[in-house]
Amino acid sequence: MNTNLLRSVVYIAALCGLYLSTAMLIPAMVSLYYGDEAWTAFTVSAAMIGGISLTAAMATRGPPPAFTKRMGFLLVNVLWAVFSLVGAIPLYLSDLDLTFAQSLFEAISGITTTGSTVISNLHQVSPGILMWRALLAWLGGIGIVALGLFVLPFLRVGGVSFFKMESSDIGDKPFARIATFTRAFMAVYVGITLACIIAYDVTAMGHFDAIVHAFTTVATAGFGNYDNSFAAFDSPALLWVSTFFMTLCSLPFSILIVLLVRGRLDALRDPQIFVFLGYLGTFAIAGGLYNHLRNGIALPEALTHSFFNFASILSTTGYASEDYTLWGPFAVAAAFFATFMGGCSGSTAGGIKAYRFVILFNIIVTGLKKLIYPNAVYSVRYGNQTVDADTQRAVFLFVSAYIFIWAIGSMAMALAGYDFATATSSVITALSNVGPGIGPLIGPVGNFAMMADPELYILSLAMLLGRLEVLTVLVLLVPMFWRS
Repeated sequence: MNTNLLRSVVYIAALCGLYLSTAMLIPAMVSLYYGDEAWTAFTVSAAMIGGISLTAAMATRGPPPAFTKRMGFLLVNVLWAVFSLVGAIPLYLSDLDLTFAQSLFEAISGITTTGSTVISNLHQVSPGILMWRALLAWLGGIGIVALGLFVLPFLRVGGVSFFKMESSDIGDKPFARIATFTRAFMAVYVGITLACIIAYDVTAMGHFDAIVHAFTTVATAGFGNYDNSFAAFDSPALLWVSTFFMTLCSLPFSILIVLLVRGRLDALRDPQIFVFLGYLGTFAIAGGLYNHLRNGIALPEALTHSFFNFASILSTTGYASEDYTLWGPFAVAAAFFATFMGGCSGSTAGGIKAYRFVILFNIIVTGLKKLIYPNAVYSVRYGNQTVDADTQRAVFLFVSAYIFIWAIGSMAMALAGYDFATATSSVITALSNVGPGIGPLIGPVGNFAMMADPELYILSLAMLLGRLEVLTVLVLLVPMFWRS
């Protein structure tokens, strides 16, 4: 492995550590404002991480090498590892009495926008810590969109490479006009966050709750300030506001930028948008009607809760307005399978993602046509674009690895003594970055506080694998990657 490459990776990681140490001053100030003692954990962590990061940055500063696929794979993994470790330190030093495994799990859950938690009695937790969790998720959302729009398409392991912005193809030229695009993305991301804060504030939330929940809604992360999530507010209007923003942030940010900044409605023609909205509407309407007919819940109320909870699952946000597993067996099965699906590429959502379902469906249709007319020439299409062989192979590799990791992880959790529902749903909710699983322990009204450290490490790894599109991590296990 080129030493210049390693030096550059460490340098960039050190700079990111500096940024995160600076960000720790925000929850420190929140704690000081509310008069709790958590500010000491954040200031000590900021000083320690800042000092180490500054020393590492000064020691490794130098001319950067050309950006290659090898550097991209290594950099992505190192950055997310640094984010996770740095994010865990103030949680570990706080008065929450968390083990290191629990602190790391909570930090990874935030930075990957998963939203699972090991903290109980959230209403009694320091506002500074609640703000840190939300800030980790919000910053993680920024990194995830950048990862999905620029880095993963370049590495050919994820992301849609078909949407064209003016004359620049984001997939083939991932860094074309990156400065302009970055400014537009930050403006849209911050603008949506501010709009969500205002909407929450005027609906049913206090100022602090509105800020924290807006951060984790836009990042589709699902961290909240109460153990019973959105059930704490008892507001149908609030549920619809949240449903709108969760759905909006599950759409590709490249398309949102072109739509909001340039006013181009043709950007909405991306096939994955129709697929995502289609299965969201199908799940939500079916779940609402099922709850209405089976349990006698008034139809408007049943649809409100169904749209909110399925938007939460499919956007991989992880909020809950009630325990939807009590609606009946169909709702449990629907929620379980929805956990796999996810939102759109280039959004903060996780899961398998809608564009892969579009490509897989078209591969199957093309294969069936070839059975009927074996000598005919057919191309796999994504909208009006042809899907190349590399992308088709990447989709198959991803889905195969995804299912394989889920199966292995589920067996490991079952070996640890968990029942089938808890074992299988805990791994898929981590791998898809959704948050809640199925069952009384980790379901929509539970959390992961009762799990032992070894299981938390397994789920932490699953969250990182899912967020980094699986193949980006697995490629490091290939010996060829480390050869010069």
